[in-house]
Amino acid sequence: MRIVFFGTPQFAIPTLERLLAEPQFQVVGAVTQPDKNRGRGNKLSPSPIKELAMAHQIPVWQPARIKKDPETIAALRDLAADIFVVVAYGQILSQEILDLPARGCINVHGSLLPAYRGAAPIQRCLTDGVTHTGITTMLMDAGMDTGAMLLKYETPVSLWDNADRLAAKLAVEGANLLVDTIRDLDRITPTIQEHTAATAAPPIQKSEYQLDWTRSNISLHNLVRGFYPNCVATFRTQPLKILATAPLSAEFQADLSPQMQNLLPELASLDPDTSVPGTVVKIAKGLGPIVKTSSGYLLLHEVQPAGKRPQSGADLVNGTRLSVGEIFG
Repeated sequence: MRIVFFGTPQFAIPTLERLLAEPQFQVVGAVTQPDKNRGRGNKLSPSPIKELAMAHQIPVWQPARIKKDPETIAALRDLAADIFVVVAYGQILSQEILDLPARGCINVHGSLLPAYRGAAPIQRCLTDGVTHTGITTMLMDAGMDTGAMLLKYETPVSLWDNADRLAAKLAVEGANLLVDTIRDLDRITPTIQEHTAATAAPPIQKSEYQLDWTRSNISLHNLVRGFYPNCVATFRTQPLKILATAPLSAEFQADLSPQMQNLLPELASLDPDTSVPGTVVKIAKGLGPIVKTSSGYLLLHEVQPAGKRPQSGADLVNGTRLSVGEIFG
């Protein structure tokens, strides 16, 4: 089975590794996004998929716009592939490209389609607070994640899952599902998506990272874990990344640690009208500051001050002598 792999980020690595490990598959080419400036030094760096492909002497193409690149399209045609596998590639494929492989193009998508079609399914499902998500393999068409579905894998989502942890889990399960899909392709009956039930997962905008304390504690918690590690507040006029939180409300009691549960009675006795959202209402010893929101209280469990390494909320309190009554912007 001759396969061309389309992918770019770390999420796609487990799938390419599984394909390379299977003796009945031959990866004859890889297509990935152009090198980009990355890291603190802002150096031009290859994508994770390019690095892995080159380590296995697989030819790599990096068109800036693949639909407008006749040389890449001609090269892909010459490979005479049976299947194109697409995992978080980052560009839309034209019908001309989709028609090249003999058995079609198979996409590994990070949601239970038709939910969360688009570029950021894992992040958007977390910010929405869903309790279950998964992976879908599908036959690609010219639409945005609209093709007929092949196989699905479903998994529960914990209140403490963030985008990194959930993506790592789904990446591995997606690799397993893709191999099962290709092996059983002749026996799988594709299922047309129910388009009226579709939801969108559009690209994330940087403006979404700014926390607004007038939202509820669970809404803020979901943003922090969904957009991990990028959500930011203002602390003493400086940006402060918020990396991990805990919504301190009775409805989430079963998910809280015993130490966090012990905080609930005292917080329930506080007068919510004595402070504005964003105010530190308590310092929880060994845990960190507790901040008022429009509905409920939020523990800042892990943070990252500008120019510093990530630290616990307790270390922030100790290092800055943060006190009750201070207000996060």
